[in-house]
Amino acid sequence: MRPSIRLRLTLWYGGLFIIVAVLMLSLNYFLVRDSLGPAPDKARAVVAQRLHIPPQLLDPASMPFNPEQRILVNGVPVGRLIAEVQRELHDEALRQLMLMSGVALAIMAMVSLGLGWLVSGRMLRPLKQMTSTARRLSGSTLHERIALKGPRDELKNLADTFDEMLERLDTAFQAQKDFVANASHELRTPLTIIRTEMDVALTDPQIDREELQAMGTAVRDAVDRSERLIDGLLVLARTDSVLTLNEVDLADLAWQEVELHSQEADALGLSLELDVRSAPLHGDPSLLERLVGNLVENAIRHNQAGGWFTVKTGIVGSQAVLTVANSGPVVPPEEAGRLFDRFYRPDRSRSRKTGGVGLGLSIVKAVAEAHSGAVKVNAPPAGGLEVTVSLPAATAGAVVTTAAAATIESRATSGSGAAPASAATVAPEFKDEGSSSQ
Repeated sequence: MRPSIRLRLTLWYGGLFIIVAVLMLSLNYFLVRDSLGPAPDKARAVVAQRLHIPPQLLDPASMPFNPEQRILVNGVPVGRLIAEVQRELHDEALRQLMLMSGVALAIMAMVSLGLGWLVSGRMLRPLKQMTSTARRLSGSTLHERIALKGPRDELKNLADTFDEMLERLDTAFQAQKDFVANASHELRTPLTIIRTEMDVALTDPQIDREELQAMGTAVRDAVDRSERLIDGLLVLARTDSVLTLNEVDLADLAWQEVELHSQEADALGLSLELDVRSAPLHGDPSLLERLVGNLVENAIRHNQAGGWFTVKTGIVGSQAVLTVANSGPVVPPEEAGRLFDRFYRPDRSRSRKTGGVGLGLSIVKAVAEAHSGAVKVNAPPAGGLEVTVSLPAATAGAVVTTAAAATIESRATSGSGAAPASAATVAPEFKDEGSSSQ
């Protein structure tokens, strides 16, 4: 079993202390050994005690001659005995120094290990708090935070980072739950319609052809609604995966989507201002096509008869910009930001009538963010919306793309559309002129 980090820190603290202490005691030993001077008085006292003579007899100050050289013991001068005793005393002092240093080192090692254990426990207390919080976390307790108090050190920064991560997880988890709940609700509605229509048809033996056709129409509409919802969910899922990047021009996509939805605009009598300047970028063609298509579709479907809408593309600085604006009902400013929420519809009855499921602008935002872009929405007081998408451009420039220019020239020369006001602005002819809406 791997030792805990607290034990390892304690051992490291204790080991480093012991190493430093050993080095200091070794240095101290050598310094004392070299500086420990002789002790002649004490040596003479020891020799006098061994010879059973008064110490004064060996004191050079009391005699005019050197007794250490004149007095012999067993033929050995007393001076030599005194030198030997001095060496013994010197060695004994060093032995005592080593013994006392070893005892002091053992005591201090035990004290350092104990203090290291206590200090490491106190230093690691925030980690224990973070671990305890992480173990308590679940889908219903993501609101909890560590909220670590103390100085702004590495552990405090780690705890704050962990709290920020929990905040993001809590937001994402709540959004995921709301998304699943809303998706389930949205799918339940068309499924309920289908089942009701089928039950009515099966329980009515006298059902006629007209009723069957009406039932089939209702079922088909419900299936179409389910398909749109599932398609939207799949697009949102794709924005979270790795994108397939190719060079795409927003001008080409804008013209393509306007052509695709031209009949819907004709039916409402909408007038169009189309300003398609080259806006190349690197992105996923299908996702960007869906982004442009959703904006154009919203501008037409959520509009008023005889209205107007504009589609503009171009380069602004280092950004490829797409702006789609339209006339229409007034959108309260406080609701403008919520239009990007999934399944949000300010007028649910109107949205259901037009076939919306509340994912159009959510997809626009998700696709833009997947391409490192941004989306801004503006709700003019006069009504309608203006949505601006900014994406990192591939190159700078503001020229009409080849495909868009060719189409513009073809329309202008064939007489099927109004003459362009400039090289990049056209107003394709719809059945009635007027304003459009998002």
